[in-house]
Order: sequence, then structure tokens, then C-alpha cells
Amino acid sequence: MSNSYFSHPQALVETSQIGSGTRIWAFAHILPGATIGCDCNICDHTFIENEVVIGNGVTVKSGVQLWDGIKVEDDVFIGPNVTFTNDVFPRSRKHLEKYPQTLVRKGASIGANATVLPGITIGQNAMIGAGTVVTRSVPPNAIVSGNPGRIVGYTDSHSSSKAFAVRSKDVAKDQVLVANAKLIRSRVVEDIRGNLVAREVDNGDLPFVPQRCFLVFDVPSKEIRGEHAHKTLEQLLICIQGSLNCVLDDGKRRQEVVLDSPDVALYIPPMVWSTQYKYSSDAKLLVLASAKYDAADYIRNYDDYLNLVAS
Repeated sequence: MSNSYFSHPQALVETSQIGSGTRIWAFAHILPGATIGCDCNICDHTFIENEVVIGNGVTVKSGVQLWDGIKVEDDVFIGPNVTFTNDVFPRSRKHLEKYPQTLVRKGASIGANATVLPGITIGQNAMIGAGTVVTRSVPPNAIVSGNPGRIVGYTDSHSSSKAFAVRSKDVAKDQVLVANAKLIRSRVVEDIRGNLVAREVDNGDLPFVPQRCFLVFDVPSKEIRGEHAHKTLEQLLICIQGSLNCVLDDGKRRQEVVLDSPDVALYIPPMVWSTQYKYSSDAKLLVLASAKYDAADYIRNYDDYLNLVAS
């Protein structure tokens, strides 16, 4: 740490663990055990307790209190009057021996007046809307709003590529998506007795011979599923009723697809991070897999996924 930081004369700074280029403004109070990185901006009327770690390039706007157990990674934005908590069942003059860790990951933003409950992780590049009450952990890149906070979309953290949703009605045959995923449209055989869609391996409608299938249904519309990648497994997703959105991520680009027709299937190759959300109340998702279930084939942590992609 360096002493080359700015502290307003009306600020009370009791820690020496402050990085160079950081600015601390009037009426901020920082306790002795706190650690603050370089190039941070700590605005007026903030309070930072002892067991708090703040990374580099962080902005903490006015009226924010950071309590014991909170860790903030690099390049995070914390808006005015954001409220953090660190005790699920607080009582006056009763203190926990150890406070649950609340972690705000790199590049996340938290809007004004949001409330964050204890022990939660807000994922990398996530965006929390103003006034949101965050009651559980937020996945990377998710946009969350409401009370309680729910995922309403996904951000595009990569300036070179903008996330957008492809709808089934706009799908060309074998349309290629991010990371060699593709949408495969099959012919609908229409009949007065009912319509039929068939898929066969030989004609390309099935890109692999399925070894397993499962059906996802009765998903509450505001819940999410997926949030993982596979090392070797291939999958084919078919929404046989209703609709849902699927976000594909290859670590550099992200694309969102609306599945709302049984004649369009989404092929997901290995090493693509996939998340499904915005299920309609009647949605039924059929998933075909190229191999039997293998827990070791799953990559469930987004940081682990990015490291594997980079290597």
C-alpha cells in the first residue's frame, strides 16, 4: 500500500491499507482494519468497517455502509445509499463470532438504494437495478431487479459483440450462433389430425446419437436453470411447448435465443456456458444428450470455465 492517496480534511481515515490514487471524500469514516485498493473513489458519508476488503478501481457512492464480512473486487460500482447487511437475524448488542461473507465480483454494478442480504455473491459483471432487494446469489452477467430481485436479462460485458435474442420465427435452417452452437429447423408435417415434427441422425436434424434425454417442466417463470458448461457433452434443446430464453456464452461473446417452437432445436456443443430463463408457465423443454450423466463432465463455476477456455 502507498500513502499517495487523497483524504479530505473532514474524512476520518484510521487504516493505513489504502492504495495509491484512491480518493476519500468528506465525512467518510474508515476503520483501522479495512483494506482499500488503488484508484478507488470513496464518496461523502460512507462508513467502512474493519473486516472489509475493497479492490482496485472501485466506486462507492454517498450514503453506503460496508460492514464486516464484505469483500468487493476490482472495478465495482456501488450506487448511492446501497444497503449491505451482515446478520440474517440481528439483535441489539448481539454480535456474531464470524460474519458471513458477502462477495461482489469484478465489474459488477449495484444501483441506488438496492439492499443486499448477507452471505450473497454478486457475480462478475452483474447489474443490480435501483431499489432491488437481493435475497440470493446472482450469476455472472445477470441483470436483476425487483423485490425480491429476479433475473430479467443478461448484460453484454464485451464491447465488441452485443447480446441479442434470436427468435424461432426468424431462424434460417442450420443458423450458426456463438461458439459453433446452431439452431436447427426441421420440417413440420401439417395434418388435420395434428402436426408432426421428426428428427433423424442421417439428415442432420440430430447432430449426434442421443444416449440420454430428460424433460424440464413446471419451472416458475422467474427462475433460472442451466448455468453450466460441459467438457465433452453435446446437447440438443427443444422447447416442445411454451417458450423460454437461452443465453450462450463462449467466454468472449454472448448471444440470447428464444425457443418457442417445437420445430426449432438448439444444438449446444461442448465448452459453451448455457443458461435458461424466462420460462413461460406452460413451458416444456426436452433435452437430448450425447452421453449418459457424468457429474465430472460439468463445469459449474463461471471462473473455472473462463480459465479453461483461456487455457
